[in-house]
Amino acid sequence: MAAKAAAGMLLAEGSLQVPSIDEFLPPEILFQGTPFAINRIILVRIVATVVMLAVLGTTAAKAKLIPGRWQGAVEWLLEFVRDNIVYQVMGEIRGRRYVPMITTMFMTILVFNLCGIIPGLNIAATATIVVPLLFALWTFVQYWGATFRGKGFIPYLREELFPAGVPWPIYIILAPMQLLDIVVIRPFSLTIRLFANMISGHILVALCFAATQYFLIDAESKALIGFGAVTFVGGIVMTLFEAFVAAIQAFIFATLSTVYINLSYPED
Repeated sequence: MAAKAAAGMLLAEGSLQVPSIDEFLPPEILFQGTPFAINRIILVRIVATVVMLAVLGTTAAKAKLIPGRWQGAVEWLLEFVRDNIVYQVMGEIRGRRYVPMITTMFMTILVFNLCGIIPGLNIAATATIVVPLLFALWTFVQYWGATFRGKGFIPYLREELFPAGVPWPIYIILAPMQLLDIVVIRPFSLTIRLFANMISGHILVALCFAATQYFLIDAESKALIGFGAVTFVGGIVMTLFEAFVAAIQAFIFATLSTVYINLSYPED
């Protein structure tokens, strides 16, 4: 009944302005009409990258044998990626080759994701498909590079498309499905998982705070103030949840990339 009453009040006083998807694809703000045009999301990526490199570079330059709290936190994060993602999946010997790649991928995605809850930025730099696709293609290139080094192209395809012990008529269905998996589904799943999670989380946060502004400021009826308090609390909760999702998505992307690369190597 309360929801119906609120809906009736909204219809009577004017509808809530819900954020549209176009607001997440902002117009160009610098160098319009040139190949170097920059919109707000690209600017956020540039700022986030510069800040990340400056912080990590400064931490490395001032590193001490007995680390302080900040250096210890940075080292813990780097060691977490190395030990709990790369070495956990690949083992130390094979994984050494991919520690720089996976660490770069994890740190960049984490920082880009967290931009969505940083005041003044307010948009995840991974909220368009370009960045997730770029990292997925990087994984794809490394995946096939490991294939060529470890098994060879033809032996690898034969092993993946025609696994031993399967009745030959099944290969008619299995081989195309396997080929689709290793060529399309794996990079596509990496891309969509990261992009969809970040854009959906940001839309929910924006919706909560847009509703808060309407109920507390724009709406004429005082009866809607209570709904404004609810949506404000919801916005805070969703912001904290988006921070959690930002870290989880960086972890999942880095882990799956490591798993896909490891699958290209021959079994020990």
